[in-house]
Amino acid sequence: MKNVVLGISAYYHDSAACLIIDGEIIAAVQQERFTRVKHDAEFPTEAICYVLQEASLQLSDVTCIVFYDKPFLKFERLLETFHVFAPKGMKNFLRSMPVWLKEKLFLRKTIWRALEEINTSDKWSKPPLLFSEHHLSHAASAFYPSPFEDAAILTIDGVGEWATTTISYGKGSKIKNLQELHFPHSLGLLYSAFTYYCGFKVNSGEYKLMGLAPYGFRNTDYLRYKKLILEELVDIRTDGSLLLNLEYFDFLVGERMCKEAKWVSLFGLPRREMDTPLTQPYMDLALAIQDITEEIVLKLAQKAKEVTGSKNLVMAGGVALNCVANGKVERSGLFENVWFQPAAGDAGGAMGAAYAGYHVYLKQPRLLSDHADALQGSYLGPRFYNEDVDRLIRKANAVAEKYNDFKPLAETCAKLLSEGKVIGWHQGRMEWGPRALGNRSILGDARHSEMQKTLNLKIKYREGFRPFAPAVMSEDSNSIFDHEGSSPYMQLVAQLRTERCRPYGEFFKTENLLSRLYFQRSDLPAITHVDYSARLQTVHKETNPRFYELLQEFKKISGVGVLVNTSFNVRGEPIVCTPEDSYRCFMRTEMDYLVIEDYLFAKSRQPALSEKDKNWQSEFSLD
Repeated sequence: MKNVVLGISAYYHDSAACLIIDGEIIAAVQQERFTRVKHDAEFPTEAICYVLQEASLQLSDVTCIVFYDKPFLKFERLLETFHVFAPKGMKNFLRSMPVWLKEKLFLRKTIWRALEEINTSDKWSKPPLLFSEHHLSHAASAFYPSPFEDAAILTIDGVGEWATTTISYGKGSKIKNLQELHFPHSLGLLYSAFTYYCGFKVNSGEYKLMGLAPYGFRNTDYLRYKKLILEELVDIRTDGSLLLNLEYFDFLVGERMCKEAKWVSLFGLPRREMDTPLTQPYMDLALAIQDITEEIVLKLAQKAKEVTGSKNLVMAGGVALNCVANGKVERSGLFENVWFQPAAGDAGGAMGAAYAGYHVYLKQPRLLSDHADALQGSYLGPRFYNEDVDRLIRKANAVAEKYNDFKPLAETCAKLLSEGKVIGWHQGRMEWGPRALGNRSILGDARHSEMQKTLNLKIKYREGFRPFAPAVMSEDSNSIFDHEGSSPYMQLVAQLRTERCRPYGEFFKTENLLSRLYFQRSDLPAITHVDYSARLQTVHKETNPRFYELLQEFKKISGVGVLVNTSFNVRGEPIVCTPEDSYRCFMRTEMDYLVIEDYLFAKSRQPALSEKDKNWQSEFSLD
């Protein structure tokens, strides 16, 4: 009899579902991709239905169901926090307690009620419903699918139940928790406080702060900010543990991340309002906290090495999405091998919960994959077929050319890309995690001097300062980037090779953000950040043969097997899932072409948009 484990994350942000059968990942997907609500926290009904459908199973076939954290422990933390700081936080207490007492505290009942609506079997013997600790879910999501027999496991996020950072050791099918840091002392919450203060949204804008940091200067202001952070806000120990000065933070009982008046007094800088112009002080502040974050992560990695003795490291938790820090860990040489869970945030908790159910509860042995890892390139979501595209064409009265062979389609697209065209690329199974990895991507020519500006302001409708990632044929990576090995999940930052870079000169220190942004820093300007770095994706023929072949054809024309690869969505929306999502996004932006499976759509040949659809476009710009 097969062991079928369903993992679920929900009710905070990025709800998701994952299905594992006899230790093999069958499917994993975020709920947002179906509901089109970014970071959707609601119960992942559609995600659960999909993963079961992918396995041709019903809920009655499931051996056990595992939720990704323990609500009673989280409730205990909330009560103790409110008790310690009372009467402060009374407004927040009165607002949150009814929700907990009505819904979250009785989560078992809430989950069963939601599952009953999904169940289609007349006779259903309910399987066990288990609750994994939050950081165990993260640790399991990092270790079990990794290619290592044993590994140090470093989990860093905002907070789970009590833990904010844990160091564990995984060997075989077992995970042992060795050390942990408790709330409210949290690197994730510290970084989120600066995300908030620099004018970005908490729990979704942290990567924007990371992208802003390279615009900062290591000047007098930077040194002052860094000194103030280290002296007033956080006490960092040699092992990477830290203590926050709670006099400056409001997240314990208030409604904001920090006490703004005290931060204004400390830094001499008001909190930036969202979508207002970015000035140099915020860039310098972003650089200061990014550098401090990297120092802390390196100290924690060193401690993980000391207490485990392993030559391998795996990481998860929201902070493990900081690909700049990840790159520093890899280059540090502390470990021979590192592996980062691509869905490192709370969505990945669904996969970790499923793995924990399989190995910890069911006590099943772990079988290492013959491949690099067990994630199958992270292509674990829904896929669609030419028949689905046919239906879309009829429904939208669209015009498309069908190719009976992929090679001429790849040749055509490579030529279009080399001419500066932008292509929406929808192929195969959707990616698991926040990164588009060549199956739900928007592609462009990395050599094109205007490509970054075009993609940011005319297609993605997002902040113009944000960099784009390169997708490169795996065997060509080392000739373009100063990086050995693979990076299939776009989870670390690497530097371009010096011979490809062009020096700024003295003007860099005096020019504004836009001048620095549009300076041609390398022969691949569209993927070169202002510090000559790039968030690297290596593309492998074994896991994504079609994307690999496109890069091959592009290399024949351009001499370089690298393309801009950004997620197929616009600002404020999740990555596209269905052919309808892709066509809608294509038509409402200034993309030139769209490929869905074997069909090529040209924008110039499509029917005109209605006035309602035209008004959808964001008026956001950098100016």
